Amino acid sequence: MELFYFVVFGALAAVVAALELSKNSKDRITTSPAFNSFKNNYLVVYSLMMAGDWLQGPYVYYLYSTYGFGKGDIGQLFIAGFGSSMLFGTIVGSLADKQGRRRACVTYCITYILSCITKHSPEYRVLMVGRVLGGIATSLLFSAFESWLVAEHNKRGFEQQWLSLTFSKAIFLGNGLVAILSGLFGNLLVDSLSLGPVAPFDAAACFLAIGMAIILSSWTENFGDPSENKDLLTQFRGAAIAIASDEKIALLGAIQSLFEGSMYTFVFLWTPALSPNDEEIPHGFIFATFMLASMLGSSLASRLMARSSPRVESYMQIVFVISSASLLLPIITNFLVAPSKERGGSISFAGCLQLLGFCTFEACVGIFWPSIMKMRSQYIPEEARSTIMNFFRIPLNIFVCVVLYNVDAFPITIMFGMCSIFLFVASILQRRLMAISDKPKMESWTAMDPESEPLND
Repeated sequence: MELFYFVVFGALAAVVAALELSKNSKDRITTSPAFNSFKNNYLVVYSLMMAGDWLQGPYVYYLYSTYGFGKGDIGQLFIAGFGSSMLFGTIVGSLADKQGRRRACVTYCITYILSCITKHSPEYRVLMVGRVLGGIATSLLFSAFESWLVAEHNKRGFEQQWLSLTFSKAIFLGNGLVAILSGLFGNLLVDSLSLGPVAPFDAAACFLAIGMAIILSSWTENFGDPSENKDLLTQFRGAAIAIASDEKIALLGAIQSLFEGSMYTFVFLWTPALSPNDEEIPHGFIFATFMLASMLGSSLASRLMARSSPRVESYMQIVFVISSASLLLPIITNFLVAPSKERGGSISFAGCLQLLGFCTFEACVGIFWPSIMKMRSQYIPEEARSTIMNFFRIPLNIFVCVVLYNVDAFPITIMFGMCSIFLFVASILQRRLMAISDKPKMESWTAMDPESEPLND
């Protein structure tokens, strides 16, 4: 492996370690023992849930290819996953608000475990069912757990600022450290122990089962809108009214969709960008480097959110501009650096520059996650939190499905340019959100619903 990869990884590791060790009282939030116990319990569960997700990611495509499926069939399987997340995500989100967030978290575990079990079958129909189950699970992962955390945090009377501490630690551990360890563990199972590409899915199921046991034994239930007279359609209408009536919620949804759409597109594009002539690149090591960059971002976010200034709405404008610029690098290097025509070999000079830009983008991702969680906790009404959060994912899933379907139709520079434009638009919308962030919060969405019953005097 080339020295360049070790230098980048080592430099990022040193910066992350320095940031964590150099935190002073201004960078830390003083909390209570009761909150620390609550936070640590959630972090253990969230880390197990993310381990179950990260273990599967690197091996899904590989597993399908070992079963003999071509690129077209595999693409359809991936589209099925995002499509089911789009179609069923809002429904399961609404059920989480009405039937209970704890129950929804348990449903996530069961659904994803079943999805893992289907990976043992080489039958296309069974694998398709697994992708549908996986799409439903993904919707729950990115809505039910956060909704439970925010509601439980408020129910227990903890200070609002302490939420940012849980968010930043969850991303630092779940989207950083756990991702790196999951990649190494998966590599151990598949390559070192030669247990086959289905082994990481079995390991993921075990981690999910352990997390489910902790949820069942230590979590209490909480709800969004517990009223008995509201069916799913009424909940959808209420969530839509909330988004349409409050500009802050609408802006937040648009910002999230633009950023996450660019992020998921980047996941498909970074490999061909770094190896346009089939250069030999260490995919696993680069993935670990990206996750380390994400940890750097979440460490920065924890410092920023521990202070009253600058506000989240303010510094995220800069983050979106930097992320937009970082994804312009493949276009810039394509013009300024003469492309190599030699097939194979090691990573090119242009590839090295792009890798540094991609690490910058991943650092922005690490800042984005806890920051968007903080803003969602401030602006999204509690009664329909999971429903609204899954509404936000509808345009995201449509966008990703379109990209997957047309991934070979456009040059890679066009795709990166599109992502860069989306991120720049997100910065503009973030600026607008900053301008109106001090406006009074909208009234309860249940009160705005024309079918809701008036309160008796």
